[in-house]
Amino acid sequence: MNLFLSRPDEQQRRRYAALESKKLGRGGDKRIAEITGMNVETIRRGRRELENGLAGRPVDRVRLPGGGRHRVGKKEPGIKRALEALVEGETAGDPTSDQKWVRSSLRHLSESLSKSGYRVGHVTVGRLLKELGYSLKANRKRLTGPPHPDRDRQFRYIERVKKLFLAAGHPVISVDAKKKELIGNFENPGRTWCREAEEVNVHDFRQDAVGRAVPYGIYDLQHNQGYVVVGTSAETSEFAVDAIVRWWEQEDRPAFLKEEKLLILADAGGSDGYRPRLWKKQIQEQLADRLGLEVMVCHYPTGASKWNPVEHRLFSYISLNWAGKPLRSFETMLAYIRGTSTETGLEVKASLLDREYEKGIKVSNEEMAALNLERRRVCPNWNYVIKPRCAPP
Repeated sequence: MNLFLSRPDEQQRRRYAALESKKLGRGGDKRIAEITGMNVETIRRGRRELENGLAGRPVDRVRLPGGGRHRVGKKEPGIKRALEALVEGETAGDPTSDQKWVRSSLRHLSESLSKSGYRVGHVTVGRLLKELGYSLKANRKRLTGPPHPDRDRQFRYIERVKKLFLAAGHPVISVDAKKKELIGNFENPGRTWCREAEEVNVHDFRQDAVGRAVPYGIYDLQHNQGYVVVGTSAETSEFAVDAIVRWWEQEDRPAFLKEEKLLILADAGGSDGYRPRLWKKQIQEQLADRLGLEVMVCHYPTGASKWNPVEHRLFSYISLNWAGKPLRSFETMLAYIRGTSTETGLEVKASLLDREYEKGIKVSNEEMAALNLERRRVCPNWNYVIKPRCAPP
C-alpha cells in the first residue's frame, strides 16, 4: 500500500486512504493512519470529500485556489525590502557598509536576512532576487574613450579608396597580427565534440612550450582568401612586411587584373601601425623597390581594429576551427589554419617562417627622408603612398 501511495498526489492519497478506511469499518481511520503514517484528520478529510462528491473540485490542480503554504514574499512582504536594501547597499557602494567589499552570494544574503529575523534558504533568496529584477551578470565591455575627431572621415575615406581599387582590379589586402600562441600541451579555450576531454598541462609556463607562434594574417578581399604566416620569433615591422612579400610571391596566388598597385588596410597600432618608421622603410625596400609596387596604406582609426576585415573574415573563423584543441606543434597549428573554411567560400593557406627577428631597430631621420612617401590630404598620418625609387638606396 505504501509503495502505491508514494506515486499519487496528496488529494489522490487521502481519497484512496479514505476508501480503504471505509472498507475496514469502525476504527478504519486509525488503522490506515498507522499503516501509512498519514494523519487521521487527513484521512477523515478525504472521507468527507468522497461523501460530498467531487463535482465542484478542480481537475487541473491539486489544491483549491489559495490553498497550501504561501510563498515567503507574500507571507512576509517586508523580506523583499530587506533583501533589496542589502543588495542595493552593496551595489551603491555605501562607504559605511562592510558589505561593500563582500561578494553578494545567495548564502551570504540568506545569513544576513536571518540576522534581520527572516529565516529563508539560499534557494528562496535566489527566487526573490529574480522577482526583484536581479540576475547574475558579467562585466560588459561597452565603454570606450572619446573617439578620434577624424574617425568617421577616415572610415568613409577607406571605403571610397577600397571600392576604387577593387573596381580597377588592383589587389586589396587586410593585414594584422593574431594573438600569440604557446605551442605545446596547453589548454586552448573553447569546446569541441569528443568522447573524452584531452588532458593538458595545469599551467601555461613559457619554459614548458615547444615555442611561441606569431600568426600574421593577410586577407585578400578580391578573392576571399586568407594567408597566414606563422612566425617563431618577435612581432616586428620587418616580420610583417616579410609576411606580405611571402604572400605576394607564392606560386599559386590568384592573379589580379592589374598588379602594379597594392592597397594595404592595417590597424593604427602594432608592428604595422602608422607610427613605426621601420614599417614604412620595409615597405619601401621590400614591396616598392624590390617588387616594383606602388603601395597605398590606409590605417583604421585608433580603437577600431575590429572593423579591419582580417579580424572578422579570417581570424574569427580560425579561432573557431581550433577551439578546444591543444596546439601541440607548429605543424598542428598550420593544419588547423589550412583547414579553416566557411560557407561563403573562404580558403586559407599557411606557412611557417622560422627566422629570428631583431627588436628595437631604429630608423634615422635621414633614412625617413630618403623614402618615396607621399601623404594624402585626408588624415595624412593614416593614409600614404610609397612608390618605387628610381635608384636603390
